[in-house]
Amino acid sequence: MALIVQKYGGSSVGSVERIQSVARRVYKTVQAGNSVVVVVSAMGKTTDGLVKLAHDISLSPNRREMDMLLSTGEQVSIALVSMALQEVGQPAISLTGAQVGITTEAEHTRARILHIATDRIERHLNQGKVVVVAGFQGMVSAEDWEITTLGRGGSDTSAVALAAALRADFCEIYTDVPGILTTDPRLVAEAQLMDEITSNEMLELASLGAKVLHPRAVEIARNYGVSLVVRSSWTEEKGTWVISPQPIPRALINLEIARAVDHVEFDTNQAKVSLLRVPDKPGVAAKLFGEIARQNIDVDLIIQSIHDGNTNDIAFTVISSTLNRAEAVASAIAPVLRSHREADEQAEVIVKQEIAKVSIAGAGMIGRPGVAAKMFATLAEVGVNIQMISTSEVKVSCVIDNADCDRAVAALRHAFEIEQRGSEGAAICPLSSPNAELGAITDPLTHSNGFRYRTESNAADTQTMGVQLPVPPVRGVALDMNQVRLAIRQVPDRAGMAAKIFGLLADHNISVDTIIQSQRCRIIDGIPRRDIAFTIARMDKQAAMEILNVAATELGWGEVVLDDVIAKVSIVGGGMVRQPGVAAKMFEALAQHQINIQMIATSEIKISCVVAQEQGVKALQLIHAAFGLAGSEKMQVSV
Repeated sequence: MALIVQKYGGSSVGSVERIQSVARRVYKTVQAGNSVVVVVSAMGKTTDGLVKLAHDISLSPNRREMDMLLSTGEQVSIALVSMALQEVGQPAISLTGAQVGITTEAEHTRARILHIATDRIERHLNQGKVVVVAGFQGMVSAEDWEITTLGRGGSDTSAVALAAALRADFCEIYTDVPGILTTDPRLVAEAQLMDEITSNEMLELASLGAKVLHPRAVEIARNYGVSLVVRSSWTEEKGTWVISPQPIPRALINLEIARAVDHVEFDTNQAKVSLLRVPDKPGVAAKLFGEIARQNIDVDLIIQSIHDGNTNDIAFTVISSTLNRAEAVASAIAPVLRSHREADEQAEVIVKQEIAKVSIAGAGMIGRPGVAAKMFATLAEVGVNIQMISTSEVKVSCVIDNADCDRAVAALRHAFEIEQRGSEGAAICPLSSPNAELGAITDPLTHSNGFRYRTESNAADTQTMGVQLPVPPVRGVALDMNQVRLAIRQVPDRAGMAAKIFGLLADHNISVDTIIQSQRCRIIDGIPRRDIAFTIARMDKQAAMEILNVAATELGWGEVVLDDVIAKVSIVGGGMVRQPGVAAKMFEALAQHQINIQMIATSEIKISCVVAQEQGVKALQLIHAAFGLAGSEKMQVSV
């Protein structure tokens, strides 16, 4: 018998008829021999209506009272769902977050879960009842009985956290879409349903605006190895499985605020190639990386900085053994790019050997602005200068001098309290595995104990398939129109500057997404200087500008420039690791339609390009088509 947690969103319980449909689905799952915990959201647009009422009363409602108000929506849902189950003959009981024992931080309207007491749920399950739990809510402590809510995506978070605490076999997220699609179907009609996706890939897509799952829920699933599936409430389609690697054992105390970083990783087998002063026009990146792909050279990190006049810089890292070939390609292309500019503006190729990439990794860094800043500060404290920066939802990487690698790794281990482990999952590890960031991909239908989810059609099937399946180079494409770009000109090129910049932003709870440090260095007043550009949420732009402008005089950097008419289009896929040509295909799709790339940033499983806002949707559509994510080339990676 399996223990299943099922979550139903607001649209799934939006009417009496839909609640009755949910009850029939839950009853069918129980009749197949499973124990079920149901987590529900407020009915339909109930929460929106309650928020409007609050703002009709007050322009700035008290956050505690908002939690008291908003928590009532889920209480209506759980009572009605429990009644509907009882009507079909299934014993059920409804419980609020507080009654279940979901303990949270004392942060009204945006609390994180600390602990879940499972005794009461388990007692009711042992009595044959379905337990219907109010999502989105918890309490501060049993002594205070202060109600809290979890913020956006709170019901997803509640469901996955309960699955982790109960060690459930599965967590099923039922919604009004058939699963996770290759892109937003409102923008690309040909978007296709994915059979499965890794938790790291899903974290990237969720952070880029895919709303079907909240990053917090995926983070918990990844950290605790919860088997997660997204399905439609209206059909019997199998949906999309979110596959997590075998997790590092961790306590269920401080469930959502556990250690942010699990690993410190390094790679000393890298070299860097930089092209300075290349034309700022469509097709340059496509030409360069197309030729690199034709030479079968695998590229790790790619960055393209913001433009400086009519030019910008592109830098990339390769395995040391392929440096000579990569340099030859760059040197051959550079003259083609020189056009008719003056000699001092000609494209230039610079090669740097003896570099290393050091990384911190862990799903716990999501939504925590201070993690990257802490990494930069730690490196600064031991005198390590950062040459390149790459960020993703689960990893921050810095390129440094090879000679500094041991010192940097030791300092990061100490700062993030990472113990060095042996062969059973090294905390410090060279990035030798092509799927180092992904972890093992397991059978999506089989729990770690070999038990397959039982339904009427497969109740007798309890055997693990044990098949290693290919990983597609690109799972999905995402468009983020809710970011702006800030550029700080002439930042002194010395250890500690990145730590100061991003530490300031972190102190004001401003999260930074893409970070680019230009490769071009200028000597001004005897001080080497570089530009640093980064993207942040649109809602944070004013606060960030004020903070950085105030600090500019004290810290000695130049103008802070805002561009708020950008779009960021990204491809995500674990299979792009060690597959030359993926980036080139993305860049070529844009170049063919004269879409200029303003910035490039990559991680192991994501490539992002900043383009003009007005070209964002078109860029998404072109890239989705270029990777064959629709029609006959739909990804079929599950058995």
